[in-house]
Amino acid sequence: MTVSELINKTDRTAFSFEVLPPVKGTGTSALFSTIDALKEFGPEYINITTHRSEYVYVEQPDGTYLRHFVRRRPGTVAVASAIMHQYDIKVVPHVVVSGMTKEDIEYMLLDLQFLGIQDLLILRGDKAKDEARFQPVKDGYSHATELIEQVNLFNQGKFIDGTPIKNPGAPFSYGVAAYPEKHEEAPNLEFDLQVLKQKQDMGADYAVTQIFYDNEKYFQFVERAREAGVTIPIIPGIKPMAKLSQFNVLPKTFHLDLPETLSKEMEKCTTDAEVKQLGIEWGISQCRELMQHHVPSIHFYSMGATESIREIAKAIY
Repeated sequence: MTVSELINKTDRTAFSFEVLPPVKGTGTSALFSTIDALKEFGPEYINITTHRSEYVYVEQPDGTYLRHFVRRRPGTVAVASAIMHQYDIKVVPHVVVSGMTKEDIEYMLLDLQFLGIQDLLILRGDKAKDEARFQPVKDGYSHATELIEQVNLFNQGKFIDGTPIKNPGAPFSYGVAAYPEKHEEAPNLEFDLQVLKQKQDMGADYAVTQIFYDNEKYFQFVERAREAGVTIPIIPGIKPMAKLSQFNVLPKTFHLDLPETLSKEMEKCTTDAEVKQLGIEWGISQCRELMQHHVPSIHFYSMGATESIREIAKAIY
């Protein structure tokens, strides 16, 4: 069953979460610990992020700096294979535009198909840290919709050069991203909704939102999306706060607003432990309200928040 089929099979709000491939050389123990901590809540699927190579500057003996690419995390395909080998849980690898050529994407699709993986999350991905704005790599794409076109072509049994695939295999099903508080580069929310509608019309089966802390903004976004003709499930993405630094970092990084009530409670906190407890309590309340509105699934972003997600899941599932 695909993700869209899984989240619609019962009236229960599905549980899922996202993991990061481990940093190069650190092994899988931390990754598996996250899954072990959350698997008892019956995740319908696990998302696996994809991270581009990045330029780093290394000082040379003569004092000059040499710029070269470094990939800090191993491939998503390998991590997907490791999770499939260890657990009987569906995996959903991220396939991204960022840092990838058309050929890179084609070989990734082939590898995933060899593994029998049917579900993808298609994203543009983040710009490189040294870029002021997103720049495609040579022979790459600028937008997620272009990547969708390539996946659709692959599903039709054709490579990017138009030649037929001798053994096409099962087609991929895919989800896309949505932004309740607008993508940082979109001129306005209406434009964002037009893009989401376009992705749906191209074949997306569902959307997963960027993190948010104000449910009202999610509800308003879904309402406006429906008015714009978006009918696919829109899955809320949740990340409980766990550190004092996130009070300033998360709004800046993800271009979101904190609700006034949460902001005032955060200001009272003096330690990470207090923030973590507040994050759990807020997360429980937030998720309960979402479930009362019959969202099809709740998707958790686990980086640095596994223990908090476990406490929230214990309370709501």
